[in-house]
Amino acid sequence: MRSIYIGLMAFAVTILAASPLFAEQLIWGIQAEQLEYRIGNDTDVMAWDVDALVGTDELKLVFRSEGEFETNGDTLEAMENQLRLQAPISTFFDAVGGVRVDTPEGPDRVYGVVGVHGLAPQWFEIDADLFVSDRPSFRFEAEYEALITNRLILTPSIEFNLPFTDDLAIEQGAWGPKLEVGARLSYDLVDRAISPYIGIHYERVFGETEDIATSEGKDADALFLTIGTKLFF
Repeated sequence: MRSIYIGLMAFAVTILAASPLFAEQLIWGIQAEQLEYRIGNDTDVMAWDVDALVGTDELKLVFRSEGEFETNGDTLEAMENQLRLQAPISTFFDAVGGVRVDTPEGPDRVYGVVGVHGLAPQWFEIDADLFVSDRPSFRFEAEYEALITNRLILTPSIEFNLPFTDDLAIEQGAWGPKLEVGARLSYDLVDRAISPYIGIHYERVFGETEDIATSEGKDADALFLTIGTKLFF
C-alpha cells in the first residue's frame, strides 16, 4: 500500500513540475473541515476530514483524507485517502481526476476518481465524484456556511453515497445508499484558522445495505452529538 501512495505522489508531482503552469506562483494550504469526537447512544467515534493542496489557480494537487475510528471497540471503521488533480472548467467549478485508496476494517479498495468540485449558486460547496473500479460507486457532498455573526457560523452538510454493486466485505449492498446529514455551529477564534464547534451528525443506510446491517444485528441509523474544531492554514 505504501508503494501505491509513493508512486501516485511521484506521478502527480511530475505532472505539476512538467506543466508550464508550474511557473506560476505556487499556492498551498491545509484545511480540516472536521476534526471531531462524536458521542452516540451505543458507541463514540473519532472522525476527520482533511485536505492538503499545492499548485496554482490553473492546476492543483490535492491530498484528501477521511476516516472514522470507533473508540469503544478500538476499530477503524473507515479510512479513505485520495490523491486528486483539479483544473478549472468554469469560473466556479474544477474538474477532478485521481485515485482513491481505502483501508477500512477488512480488505483494501482502490478506485479511480472522476468528478467536479466547486461552488453552486447560493454558495453551496459541492463535490460530486464517480469512483471507478470493479465495485463502482457515486458520492455527492454539499455544505453551506451561514454567517450568524462575523465569527459565529452554522454549517449544514449532506453526503450521499451510492454503491452500484454488492461489496459484502465492507457491508455494502448494490443500490443501497448511505446518507449522512449534519449541522455544526462554529466560532472563529483566530480569523478562520481555528474554529471550534458543536453540532449533530446523523447517518442512515437504506435498501440492500440496510438489510446487510440488520442481518448482522446493527442499527440502520445513528445520531451523534459532535464536538470538534476546524483548522485552516
